[in-house]
Amino acid sequence: MKNGDQKKEKIVAVVPTYNRKELLRECLNALLAQTYPLDSIILVDNASTDGTLEFLREKGYLDNSKIDYVRLPENIGSSGGFHEGIKRGYKKGYDWLWLMDDDGEPREDALESLSKYFNRKDLSALACVVIDKKQNISLLHRGMIDFKIIFPHIQKPLLIENYKSRCVNVDFASFVGIMVPKKAIEKVGYPNKNFFVYHDDVEYCIRLRRIGKILLITDSIITHKEQSRTDKIKKFFLGRSSIRTPYEKFWLVCCSIRNLTWLGKKYSTNKINFYAGMLKNYFQLFGGIILFDDNKWKRIKLTTNAYLDGLKGIFDNEKPKKILYKK
Repeated sequence: MKNGDQKKEKIVAVVPTYNRKELLRECLNALLAQTYPLDSIILVDNASTDGTLEFLREKGYLDNSKIDYVRLPENIGSSGGFHEGIKRGYKKGYDWLWLMDDDGEPREDALESLSKYFNRKDLSALACVVIDKKQNISLLHRGMIDFKIIFPHIQKPLLIENYKSRCVNVDFASFVGIMVPKKAIEKVGYPNKNFFVYHDDVEYCIRLRRIGKILLITDSIITHKEQSRTDKIKKFFLGRSSIRTPYEKFWLVCCSIRNLTWLGKKYSTNKINFYAGMLKNYFQLFGGIILFDDNKWKRIKLTTNAYLDGLKGIFDNEKPKKILYKK
């Protein structure tokens, strides 16, 4: 922002975190270094167990008046973290809320590039371009939604050639650098905290898109490090290989299945396609478990429960753990 410019909008970043203090430090440093200064950072700690609180205190972040640190009594997932952070920011009266994971690192001019569009009257959200650590565009983070084919792939990634435009209309932007105005939150409320993880951003964007445009601003850049994807393992059966989820992480996969099933039932405009896609996906997962995975019966039971809970709208986030770890 140029000297002498008067900043009128009150802007807050909302960052949920859980057990990723080193990545969080990089995120906070990038936010504090923005050329268009933030008024505050709402940092929602999902009851981290890796010493995040002590780390933040030791490094002086908690002495910074811009950091509004909130420690939750239990881990309610990224969905719950965003819900609580957005609610707090909205009630404090901020005009714009900039949402990002704790492994996001916006370039120093990312917010300044977004700010040029604050006066657009038809907006429900703005979004950065997401790139990976190798500087490649992460296409899955921005795209369109096909409500006729909503299972198992809700969003269609934006094509690479679309990024040549200065701004692009999209239906979907992940919670990695999406910016939501207060006036939109007044109309659509907060993200669904019951999701725990996965697809809460899709559901929220569906609501946002109904009241205005979501604009992707292509000169606003954020790096997403996506550390959580490093826990996959490769398994083999009769010469075939498959990337699998370890048993101790499988309950997160089933959160995704449940949430996606609920989304499909609620928003799909072609129910035949939805149910056909759901059944196809179920049997594909079933076959993969039989061929490649350990603890087959518990995985099958949990997967089946995930689909049924999604159809019934049951969000019991402790249920998967009970099934997986019950002796």
